[in-house]
Amino acid sequence: MKYLLSAIIAGGSIGLALAAFAQSTATPPTTPVVQANPQPAAPVSPSKRYACRATAQGAQGQERVDQMQLCMAQARLDCLKQAIDQKIVGPQRREFVQTCVGQ
Repeated sequence: MKYLLSAIIAGGSIGLALAAFAQSTATPPTTPVVQANPQPAAPVSPSKRYACRATAQGAQGQERVDQMQLCMAQARLDCLKQAIDQKIVGPQRREFVQTCVGQ
């Protein structure tokens, strides 16, 4: 009796699995499930720190350190110029530059 009940349960679950598999591999739906977006993907804007790391990746040793420092200094200067153009002053300028650089 114990084996009969186990065999019935196993057979039933195999049958359900086959039925589910048969439905999933049936004819493709006439309408797409996911609609295509005709617009190009928005570019991800990595932080300036990440960009500096990527540019200094090819160098090694002191040259890499120097490239990283120069790139970060240029990034801070660019962010500072942007803050000045937007007339940001005081502690907000410091926060703006830090978030702009990506620290």
